[in-house]
Amino acid sequence: MRKIAAYIIYTILIACIACACSSDLDLKQSYEFKVTYLPVPQKLKVGETAEIRCQIERSGYYKNTAYKLRYFQTDGEGTLRLDDGTIFLPNDYYDLDRETFRLFFTAGSEEQNNIDIYFFDSEGNSFTLNLSFNYDSKDENNNE
Repeated sequence: MRKIAAYIIYTILIACIACACSSDLDLKQSYEFKVTYLPVPQKLKVGETAEIRCQIERSGYYKNTAYKLRYFQTDGEGTLRLDDGTIFLPNDYYDLDRETFRLFFTAGSEEQNNIDIYFFDSEGNSFTLNLSFNYDSKDENNNE
């Protein structure tokens, strides 16, 4: 009787171990994210710079996720740079080494400036910021 009980316990134990070992283990590495920013000026004079304080907000955390950005200027002229001095060229990819950073846009024309900034992570997720700056035609001396 003891042998039969031991055999049944041994069989149940083997069945439990076999069922517990599954190759369907799913580790999530891809999390959506968004980029938030503080309010920016709506009007800029030629040569005036707007500071854009940004924060990547993840919906989950995976340690090895890397972020990149690229931008396009659809209207106007100007330059976009990172707080470390990197000047961005349109349509080129740039690595982001932190999740809190500042961008600086300097207007280069007397027209409306529209820029689209695309953020990508290493897992295939993306987020877009669309910013628009109108020309500030007020003359400091005349206050028109």
